[in-house]
Amino acid sequence: MSAPGAGTNNAVTGAARGLSVNRLAAPRVAALLADADALGIAVERLESGVTVVDAGIDVRGSVAAGVLIGEICMGGLGNVRLTTRVEEGWPDWLEVSSAQPVLACLASQYAGWSLAASKEEAGGRKFFSLGSGPARALAGREDLFAELGYRDEAEAGVLVLEVDRRPPPIVIDKVLRDCGLAPERLTLVLTPTTSLAGTTQVVARVLEVAMHKAHELGFALADIVDGHAAAALPAPSPDGGVAMGRTNDAILYGGRVHLKVRGSDEAARALAQRLPSSNSRDYGRSFADIFRDYEYDFYKIDPALFAPAEVWVSNLDSGRSWHAGGLDMGLLRRLWLEA
Repeated sequence: MSAPGAGTNNAVTGAARGLSVNRLAAPRVAALLADADALGIAVERLESGVTVVDAGIDVRGSVAAGVLIGEICMGGLGNVRLTTRVEEGWPDWLEVSSAQPVLACLASQYAGWSLAASKEEAGGRKFFSLGSGPARALAGREDLFAELGYRDEAEAGVLVLEVDRRPPPIVIDKVLRDCGLAPERLTLVLTPTTSLAGTTQVVARVLEVAMHKAHELGFALADIVDGHAAAALPAPSPDGGVAMGRTNDAILYGGRVHLKVRGSDEAARALAQRLPSSNSRDYGRSFADIFRDYEYDFYKIDPALFAPAEVWVSNLDSGRSWHAGGLDMGLLRRLWLEA
């Protein structure tokens, strides 16, 4: 459901503004809970009534769980599937697509809701996570939602946290309050990057990374009407820093995106040329090394790096297409494959 009075300049327009990402994600949430044993995940109902899904902290999790969580993150408006492409130089790939990429990626999947608790509030160890998934659109705590012109209204919500421990009660209470949900109507999905599910759901953000970069470049989001993407899926690492580096490298060097847009050829061509990660001064090294060299400060990294490696942009108004960038599978094989 959209915000009252949203103007025509908003990125979400027309019938899409009446779509509820939480309601559309609900069948996938139900499938995740129903198939918990088969997916290698654990489901817990807290005393408060909140449902917590452990997708890799105290259980093994699975790639299949990560695929489903990826679709949950996209608010039921995206498809994620595992494919095999040994001929590309790596066996496992994820393909992601959406006919509503603005809603699926930016109003839902984007990890933009900052949730934190001090050491005292969290019982001895401070807590921080960026919330992603449909419940973001219930809370609307980010400035992005005003630009999108979208807010959801639903009786139940789901939020995904990329964490290696359960959130403290003060954080859960904030989510409930900001989303306006009764405890029994909230599901929290916990996906450490060191797990199969965690690595998978992060790499499934390859289309979202392109959408966010297009937004940062100033491209009119309402003119992006369809998107398809793919990225190499690495094995997770038990080391958190290495795992995080691999998921970023998968997109920066092994991600490709095809966006279908409307508008001028000039804007479409510029988007294709400016979007790939190779435009960054930091391009060409493992993300873990880049992050270390910048003293583990994300804000010191060149923002142009956060993009897929290879991009196609097709203008539906003119029928013309442009291509820029390219995969660097040699780098990924050196980083991921033992000699």
